Amino acid sequence: MALTRDEVKARTIKLIHDYVPQLENAELDDDSVVNKDMGVDSMNFILVICKLEGEFNVKIPQEEWDHYRTLGDLIDAVMKYSKN
Repeated sequence: MALTRDEVKARTIKLIHDYVPQLENAELDDDSVVNKDMGVDSMNFILVICKLEGEFNVKIPQEEWDHYRTLGDLIDAVMKYSKN
């Protein structure tokens, strides 16, 4: 069964809360910036993308990573590359 956007969003928020300490208690929505603009350093952002790839069994091309800024961008990338 294919993942819904709401399922991807809930799991992505949990992952961000688990792996990005400065966003642990943040209320996140599709427009929430989760890259360096919100104090997330590049290593934590890469960690989030790698964790997303593992969580959803997707491969997000590295050359696209610079284009992702918001939670919605990350969800859209997972949905785009999901084989489910």
